[in-house]
Amino acid sequence: MLALADPDLDNGPRTDRSATMRMCAVSREVRPIDELIRFVVSPTGEVIPDLKRKLPGRGLWVSASRQTVAEAVRRNQFSKGFKRQVRAAATLPADTENLLVRGCTEALAMAAKAGQVVSGFSKVEDALQHGQAAGLIHASDGAADGIRKLDAIAGQRGGNSGESPVFPIVTVLASEQLDLALGRSNVIHAALLAGPASKTFLSRCQVLVRYRMADDDKTANAARNSDERR
Repeated sequence: MLALADPDLDNGPRTDRSATMRMCAVSREVRPIDELIRFVVSPTGEVIPDLKRKLPGRGLWVSASRQTVAEAVRRNQFSKGFKRQVRAAATLPADTENLLVRGCTEALAMAAKAGQVVSGFSKVEDALQHGQAAGLIHASDGAADGIRKLDAIAGQRGGNSGESPVFPIVTVLASEQLDLALGRSNVIHAALLAGPASKTFLSRCQVLVRYRMADDDKTANAARNSDERR
């Protein structure tokens, strides 16, 4: 694969899709930018995640996997990639996950403001039964019985009258985080209604799920195997 002088950074690999593909600094694998996280260096020399890809400065890209970010910190990959001494905190993997969670809660709050979320068991059940739901949300600490009942209805009805073969069911946020996003107490179940804000929320949740499932991430496994051969 041909690459530019700094393949880790924002120039990316030399391909026809260079605007949408980048090389992971850990695995050296070229992946879509939606599967990576951009990191930049703050004015004080600290490595910080740029989840929205808008912060100034040159960016280094790492696969959206907690384990891969931890590998980057352990190997001092950020200093190597930026070609100068920078500080990557040992807490960077957890800090990145916290920012991803915040992004999900903020997106859910925006969807609620747009009228694309209903909460409460009865309202969620009604939205599912009438084919109005485009997605289902459960608190990660919710009771198994209620989750099982709503999942069964979702499996029978599907989303949007069965248009989508895979009905999204989100369990990445705890009840406390759902409360914060929706501005009410004891939220355990919610349903997403169709709309652009709901799509944004689901997209951010996908990134968070991918990040947390580091053990199943191919790039993380490749990075670990490569390191073991050294």
